[in-house]
Amino acid sequence: MAGAPRSSRILAAALLGALPLCPAPPAAAETPPVVDNSFLPKPGSPAPPRRTEQQQRCATFATRDSEARDAEQLKALDLPGVWQLSRGSGQSVAVIDTGVSRHRRLPHLVPGGDYVSAGDGTDDCDGHGSIVAGIIGATPDPHDGSTFSGIAPDATIISVRQSSNKFRAADDVSGSGFGDVDTLAMAVRTAADMGATVINVSSVACLPAQDGLDDRALGAALSYAVDVKNVVVVAAAGNVGGPGQCPDQNPAPDPARPGMPNWDDLNVVVSPAWYDEYVLTVGSVGQDGAPSQFSLAGPWVDVAAPGEDVVSLDPDGEGLVDTMPATEDGRPISGTSYAAPVVSGLAALVRSREPELTARQVMQRIEDTAHRPPAGWDPVVGHGGVDALAAVSGSGSIQPTRSGYSSRTTAIPPVDPPDPRPRHVALRGAGICLAISAATIVLAASAGRLRRRPDAVAHD
Repeated sequence: MAGAPRSSRILAAALLGALPLCPAPPAAAETPPVVDNSFLPKPGSPAPPRRTEQQQRCATFATRDSEARDAEQLKALDLPGVWQLSRGSGQSVAVIDTGVSRHRRLPHLVPGGDYVSAGDGTDDCDGHGSIVAGIIGATPDPHDGSTFSGIAPDATIISVRQSSNKFRAADDVSGSGFGDVDTLAMAVRTAADMGATVINVSSVACLPAQDGLDDRALGAALSYAVDVKNVVVVAAAGNVGGPGQCPDQNPAPDPARPGMPNWDDLNVVVSPAWYDEYVLTVGSVGQDGAPSQFSLAGPWVDVAAPGEDVVSLDPDGEGLVDTMPATEDGRPISGTSYAAPVVSGLAALVRSREPELTARQVMQRIEDTAHRPPAGWDPVVGHGGVDALAAVSGSGSIQPTRSGYSSRTTAIPPVDPPDPRPRHVALRGAGICLAISAATIVLAASAGRLRRRPDAVAHD
């Protein structure tokens, strides 16, 4: 990063007792962070950097009723047609999240380690990582009457538990949640060293543009994964609309520069997404291709994928879920957390079919074959909704009518969306907000709190 180092840590936060949203910050100029490889974490076996203890019961989900709606969120991708070309065999997708529970629909699950407790990565007390993993690589099950399948059902899933809102540091009795940008950086290196060909990160640190964030170790780990280990890294864009999420929406595009990313006018910045050279950042759209109300805009957004009304794996190990835990009104699972794994699965399909492509070439392929918005690029959906068949086949983008995606102009979603579904999470500490690009209401993947240091870098 230019100038003095950015500083701040993110720690997982509890979900209950939400604080008010931070006031909207003034727009500020930013630049993509400069990577300093001297901050690359040392190799080592995953383990919590501090002693931890469980502070809350694990989340429980209502198993999806056989009468419930079918799995529709991925229908526009025409997966049966895509699977004639690739099913992701030979690829390993690392899910850096809250862990991934063993499930009969995840026969290719591999333990990747645990930075939260003394597990191996296959404990998921929060439920978030299992839902993410199901979108990437769940296998079909014709016996349960569901059409749900992950994007790349033949891919291996490597689970690295990096954060949990159900744990805290044992010496921090007032704290809530565990996991920070340092453990995320270590997890990225671990996944890359284990041979992951794709890494999925579905949580983000999100803070006002004028504040400082010390994520230099994470930047170095991302550079190592992409340029040294040839890994495709996919991240969620972030959510807006509730306490604990991104504190504000970013401004609309500059009308004088249509189709051009604008780093000069930002309300909030997001990590790891702002490492745009190394990360394929994913916004959310609905089944009709329209941008999701909660999806954070920004110059780092590359593509968009379905992230609403999600069906995925029940973290308890059997069946499917389509609603959030502990919600009596059956709120659906939605968020950019669940758009990112769609693209991670797609990257696995592309790499399986054309293993000679580099990580950067795979990222470029997915961008180049997306359904372009009218300006060619915009900060809500980036280069547009992904086209799975075009990306895997390497052909030009298929017309929107064949994929189900809309080609409409994409407007910046409002800051206070009318849709009540985006999740509300608790945030502790100094009035500074952290965003989690997770689902709705109560499920947290890797929330956090941020604390500033007075030597934070000035913005350009």
